[in-house]
Amino acid sequence: MANRSDTKTRILDAAEKLFAERGFSETSLRLITSKAEVNLASVNYHFGSKKELIRAVLARYLDRFMPEASNAVVQLKQGSEPSLNEIFSSLVKPLLELNKFKADGTRTFLQLLGRGYIESQGHLRWFITTHYGEHLSEFVKAVAESAPHIPPAEMFWRLHFTLGTVVFTMASADALTEIAEADFNEHNDIEAVIRKVIPYLAAGVAVPVTTQ
Repeated sequence: MANRSDTKTRILDAAEKLFAERGFSETSLRLITSKAEVNLASVNYHFGSKKELIRAVLARYLDRFMPEASNAVVQLKQGSEPSLNEIFSSLVKPLLELNKFKADGTRTFLQLLGRGYIESQGHLRWFITTHYGEHLSEFVKAVAESAPHIPPAEMFWRLHFTLGTVVFTMASADALTEIAEADFNEHNDIEAVIRKVIPYLAAGVAVPVTTQ
């Protein structure tokens, strides 16, 4: 008989896969329990609610990624004023490290993160800013210092556009790499795709604000 730890992990693994594929809103607890081969009481016992389960799924990745990402940014800033391209590039290694945690972890994490924003999961935004705000602030501060000509309100929009671009790219990565291979004879893995989008993101964030 599986112990409580095994049951909790099975629930998290099943929920993670379904959330990434279907989204949070379209994934019912009944579907999760069926895939995990557990009963609803097990989900309630370990997590209490669907919202808490969603947060627990993201936390497995955020607990690993956020400290590593903020540390990478802090180290990059020591003794220099990094460019936006360098700041975004410093996140590549922490992102790729997620593949060591779970197979295809980088893509799964970004898909889950995107789902949280696309599907108006306000509680998830609250969870991230509350539990990982210190790490998030290091990145936002570094970006703002590298583009001081961008007003805070405008930077808010540009960082959200950045996240949207990354989410779309990761969600479409398989199709994009297949097209690139067929049409241009390019062979790209997930790291290559991430590195391709970084110059685009850095340029978009830094472009001067135009006045009407």
